[in-house]
Amino acid sequence: MLESIIDYFANIPSSHRTLILVRGLVLFSLIESAVPLMSLKYERLKHAMVNIFFTLTTIIVNFFLAFILVKTSDWAVANSFGILQWIPAGTVVFLIAGLLLMDFFGAWLPHWVEHHVVWMWKFHVVHHTDQHVDTTTANRHHPGESVIRFSFAILATLLLGAPMWLVFLYQSMSVVLSQFNHANIVLPAWLDKTLLTVFCTPNMHRVHHHYRMPYSDSNYGNIFSFWDRIFQTYAQVDNTKLKYGVDTYYAPEDADSVVQMLKIPFQKYRKRIDYDTEERL
Repeated sequence: MLESIIDYFANIPSSHRTLILVRGLVLFSLIESAVPLMSLKYERLKHAMVNIFFTLTTIIVNFFLAFILVKTSDWAVANSFGILQWIPAGTVVFLIAGLLLMDFFGAWLPHWVEHHVVWMWKFHVVHHTDQHVDTTTANRHHPGESVIRFSFAILATLLLGAPMWLVFLYQSMSVVLSQFNHANIVLPAWLDKTLLTVFCTPNMHRVHHHYRMPYSDSNYGNIFSFWDRIFQTYAQVDNTKLKYGVDTYYAPEDADSVVQMLKIPFQKYRKRIDYDTEERL
């Protein structure tokens, strides 16, 4: 079974990777319609089109940079370079350790860095401007941020010495889990609590999209919930009290404009407000 999974992701066609993304969007959109957390009174199609535009730009960036990722992985494996190559382990341990470390170095750490380095934040803020967080928000990234995140993915692959089957498996999981934890859905309390022991859930990640600090600087996780607990960036909030967006770009004409979103990184930096803890929500 495990060998079949490895073989599949070692040879996964690009069309299958695209299908994983599309099927995830369709599945979680249907669930949102059935059991939404927040009201669906906003124009879902118009909202989705903005985010789908950025999804397409991400696909294009990834397509043109993919050869660098493949070459990096092939070189690391051929030369036995990287953490995973240096630690002797069976297939199961290799798989689990690889996914955990790829999630940290390829997602959690760059996400944290983007919130603390001004020029990176100016690209990442586009993701936070969405005032109606749903499953399409998962793919709302400025093309510049897509390049930044891909660069971290290359560095993570090199540092870990990750083979391409592991990279493709991680990326596929990342796409689906990101769509899941952005989804505007209600989970039963018992299910949310159970999943949260290992994975990031919508109740966890939505806190990150509250428009005020310090909550927007918490819950950076993508696949696994461990990292926020370890680095003490985990926060719990009643999701029904959250207000999405970011205080520096709260005007709808900003948030709903593709042109304005593309221009943000090249405009004057707007300082976020670090609200007193008594005024968090």
